[in-house]
Amino acid sequence: MKRRDFFKKGVQGAVAASILPVSSINAENTLDNIEKLKEQKDTSKEAEVIRKKNWDYEVVVVGGGIAGVCAAVSAARNGAKTILVQDRPVLGGNASSEIRVILHGVTHLKDGTPERETGVVEEILLHNRFHNPQESYTVWDHILYDYVTATPNLKVILNTSAIDTKTKGDKITSVRCWQLTTETEITINGKIFIDCSGDGLMAATAGALYRSGREGKAEFNEKFAPEQPDGWKMGSTILLSSKDMGRPMPYEPPHFTIPFDSKNAHKKRKLKFFNEGIWWVEVGSDKDIIAEFENNREKLMGYAYGVWDYIKKNNPEAKNYALDWVCSLPGKRESRRFVGDYILCEPDLLNHKHFNDAVAYGGWSLDEHNPGGIENISEPPSYFHARFTKVYEIPFRSLYSKNINNLFFAGRNISQTHIALSSSRVMGTCATMGQAVGTAAAMCIDKKVLPRKIYNNYIQELQEQLLKDDAYIPNRPSRDSKDLAKKVSAIFASSTTSGHAKLLIDGYARDVQHTIHHWQSDGMDANVQLEWEKPIQLSKVMLKCDTNTRRNIMLRKDSKNNDQFTNTIPVEMLKSLDLEVRIDGKWVKVGENLSNRKRLIQFDFDKVKTTAIKINLKETYGAKNIRLYEVRCYEA
Repeated sequence: MKRRDFFKKGVQGAVAASILPVSSINAENTLDNIEKLKEQKDTSKEAEVIRKKNWDYEVVVVGGGIAGVCAAVSAARNGAKTILVQDRPVLGGNASSEIRVILHGVTHLKDGTPERETGVVEEILLHNRFHNPQESYTVWDHILYDYVTATPNLKVILNTSAIDTKTKGDKITSVRCWQLTTETEITINGKIFIDCSGDGLMAATAGALYRSGREGKAEFNEKFAPEQPDGWKMGSTILLSSKDMGRPMPYEPPHFTIPFDSKNAHKKRKLKFFNEGIWWVEVGSDKDIIAEFENNREKLMGYAYGVWDYIKKNNPEAKNYALDWVCSLPGKRESRRFVGDYILCEPDLLNHKHFNDAVAYGGWSLDEHNPGGIENISEPPSYFHARFTKVYEIPFRSLYSKNINNLFFAGRNISQTHIALSSSRVMGTCATMGQAVGTAAAMCIDKKVLPRKIYNNYIQELQEQLLKDDAYIPNRPSRDSKDLAKKVSAIFASSTTSGHAKLLIDGYARDVQHTIHHWQSDGMDANVQLEWEKPIQLSKVMLKCDTNTRRNIMLRKDSKNNDQFTNTIPVEMLKSLDLEVRIDGKWVKVGENLSNRKRLIQFDFDKVKTTAIKINLKETYGAKNIRLYEVRCYEA
C-alpha cells in the first residue's frame, strides 16, 4: 500500500472494538483550504510573508499534554533533535488552566498509600512548587512552558495542529501541520514520530491500526466488560469552581441551561464539595465521539450551569458563593486506542502481570465512567470496579504501533482495552509512558533502529536508562554494569537512624511497599563515603535524595495539606551538599549544590583518578534527618 490517505479511503486499518462502525473524520475541506494558501504580499515593512515552512527533526512529538511533554523532554535530553507540536496556546492538556484536572497518577492505593511517579513529571511538579507557591493555574501553564522550553535540543510550537501525514511503506516520513495564529502550513520531516495527542489524528492519518469502544467480556476475559462489544466511550467533562464572596450572591442561569434532574439522579452524584467543581458533568458517546465533540460541548455547558443553578436554589451553604471559573474546553477521556504488539487488558492489571519489557506503571483504580455520563443520570457517575493494593506494570510493546514501524504513542491512546484505559488514563501514569517512549525514541535515533528493534534487542538498555534518569519500573532494580558504585570495596556513613549505607547501591531508588531501600542520617551535616581497592577514573556522580514519594505534590484546587498531599516543597528534600574525591591521599572538592531543587542530583567534573568519594550532606528543606536512596558513579 503506497500513500495512506486515511480520510479518502475511510477507516481502512481501523479495528473497532465495537460491533458498530467507526465513523471516519472528514478533513477534506480543511486540507483543500490549506492547499489554496499561497505566499501573500503584505503592506507592512515585511513585503513578503512566507506561509509555508519545511523543517527537519529527528523526533517529532505531537500533543503537548503531560505525556507529550515528558516524551519530548526525554527525547531531547537523551540526544535527539526534537520538536513538540501542541494545538493549544498552553501546554499541559487536561492539567492546564484551560481544563484544570488534577494531575493524578498512583495517587493512592487501597491502603491509602501513594506511590508517586518520579523522573520528568516529578521535576515539573517540583518546579511548580518552587515558582508557584500561590498555586495559580494560569501561572502553572507558564511553569510548564518555562520548564519545557529551557530544555536544550527541543523546539516547542503552540497553536499548531498536526492534520495529515505522508508515509513511505510502513513508515511516516512527515507530518503536515497548520498553525492557526500565523496562518502557516508547516511540514515537519522526521525519523521517529510520537503521538501523544489523545485523539491520535496523526497516527490515524498514517493508517495506524486502532480500536474504539468497549470490548466484550470474552475477547480478553474481562469480568468488568459488557457481554457484547459496543461503541460506548467515556465522555468529556466540563469543570467549574466557585468562590465564597462573603455576602449573598444572586444567580440567574443563562438561556442554554439544562435543568439538573435531581429526582432521578443516582445517590453517588454528590454535590457536597461544589466549590471544588463537579467532575461528573460528562457526556459519553456510542458513535463517533470526536465528530460529536462540539455538539457535546454545547450540551455540557448547559448541564454544568444546570447543576450550578440547582445548587444555588437548593443548598443554603451556597448562598454566598458565586461561579469563579467555568471550563470552556471539555476534558477528554477516551476516543482512539492504537494497536501495538501487545494490548494491555484488565487481567494484566488485576493480576499484576509481570512484563519483561515493563517501562511504565500505574495504580489508579479501575474507574470506568458510565455510558452516557450525565445523560444516564440514574446510574452512578463511575463504577470504580476495583482498587489496587500495589502498582501494575505497562509493557513497552503497548507503546508502539503494530503496523507503522516508526510510530510511538503515550497517554490514553496506547494499545489497551477500554477497561484497562479506565485506570491508565490518569496523567501521572501517562507521564511514565511519555518518558519511556521519549527515551526509546532517542535510542532509536542513536542506534539507527525502529521501535520493535528496541524491544527485541535493547529493552534492557532502555530500562537501565529510564532507571538512571529516575523513572521507576516495578520489580526492576538497576543492574547498570557501567555504574562504578556497584564495585566499591566499602560504603559507610557518619551516622544512621534508618536503613544502611549499603542500600544506596542495591539497585532500588525508593522504598518498595514495606521494604526499606534507603539510608537515613542522624541529624544534619552527615556524610557518606565510598571506597575502592584500586583507583578508578571518575567524572560523574549521581544521587537520588528523598522527596517523599508517599506524599503527592500535584497542584490541587483545594490546596490540600495532609499525610497524602502537600502544597509546599517536600521538607524531606536535600537542599545543600557538596562532593569531595580523594586524590593522592587528599580530599578535593569537585562539586557543590547549595540550592538543590530535584530528587536526581548530578555532579559532572573533569575526569580524576581516585580511590574514594565523600558526599557531604548539609541541609534539607525542613526535615531533621537526611535520607538518600541511591548513589551512582561513572567514568564518563
